[in-house]
Parts: sequence; C-alpha cells; structure tokens
Amino acid sequence: MTEAKQSEIRENITRIRKDMSAYPNTQLMAVIKTRTAEEINFAIRECGITLVGENRVQELLSHYEEIDKTAELHFIGTLQKNKVKYIIDKVDMIESLDSESLAEEIQKRAAKIGKCIPVLIEVNIGREEAKSGIFPEDLENFCLALKNCPNLSVRGLMTIAPNCEDKNEYHRYFSEMNLLKDRVFQKYFPETEAPILSMGMSGSFFQALENGSDIIRIGEGIFGKRNALPKKE
Repeated sequence: MTEAKQSEIRENITRIRKDMSAYPNTQLMAVIKTRTAEEINFAIRECGITLVGENRVQELLSHYEEIDKTAELHFIGTLQKNKVKYIIDKVDMIESLDSESLAEEIQKRAAKIGKCIPVLIEVNIGREEAKSGIFPEDLENFCLALKNCPNLSVRGLMTIAPNCEDKNEYHRYFSEMNLLKDRVFQKYFPETEAPILSMGMSGSFFQALENGSDIIRIGEGIFGKRNALPKKE
C-alpha cells in the first residue's frame, strides 16, 4: 500500500471522527468489502478502528486469517442460509437478520457450537421490494418468532435507507427506526439494555447521528472508491 493511500485512509478517518465528535457514544464501523488485508489492518492498527463490517461471505473467508482480530467483526450483508455455517464461529455479530428461516438456521448452527450470537434485525424502512429486510409493519410478529431462538441474542435494529436526493428525507426514515426500536424492545426484549441502532452510511451518516444511530457504517468514505468486486459466490 502506498504512502498516499495510507494518508488518504488516515485523513478520512480523522475527518469522520471530527464530524462525530458531538456523538461520542456512536461507533464508527469501517466497511471492508473489496479491501485488502493490508488496508484493513492499517485502519485498525494505525488509525484506531475497533469495528469492521463485511458484506460477503466469500470475501470474509478470503482475508479472515490475515485481518487483525483486535477489531470486532460484524457481518452486514445479505446472508444466505447455506452460508451461515461458514461464518458462525468467525463473526462477533450478524447485523442482517431478515427472515424467520435465516433465524432458524443461525439458531441451529449457533447451538451446535454452543454459542449465543448477537444479531440485529434488518428493517426495510423504505419498504423497497428489491431490498431485503423486515417491513416495519411485520416487525412485531418477527420479534415474537425470535423468542423460539434461544441462541440468538437480539441486540437491536439495522437498516439501509433508500437513496435520498434531498438529504433531509433521511430524517423521516431514521426517526421511524428510532421509534420502532423503542417500541419493539420495550415490548419483546425488555431485558436488552441499550438496544442498538445501526444506520447511516457515507452519504447519510449526519442524519443518522441526529436520529440516534449507535453504529454508522462507512466504506468509501474511509477507503476511497471500491476495487472491482469479484464474481459472486
């Protein structure tokens, strides 16, 4: 990795942390899709990143042995049921729980290795047919179904908001997420202290912060433009 690339990553993280300074309890996640182990480790070891997120199972497995394990590793992408077995013992949290069938598979695999795995429920807050996630109106029934999965520790909600040309539109989606979090966790998971909201990316994290986000997920804003994606597994 060139010195110029190192400077870019360091400067980007410094700038984002300055933007986050009024929200000291919010975590900065570095999204590591398509990034090299060298870039990831530089962000962790030299820039103090303590949380990384991976979107794809194939990539997670390809650099898992090389990346610094002092940072928490979350899986944040769409997760196929037949891929759960490959990551269940490697990730600290799955942020993209989006169906009862996936919950059952995670439950089965976690029980098999004696693990209780933290999860976030992915909410399709824009009700977009092309996106994964639970529609807000289906969230309560989904939470009820998760009571049958004792090896899942439901810690909060995650969302990917629709793309908004007017950035003020993000407030509508993120404020609804905050209300949903309060309602369902008080009713279904009252034992969960300080439930998590994971929302906000490079183009929307200011609005997410203003609406109570606990984790913002930044990829290109840290590492620059993505490398070409490998073919899907």
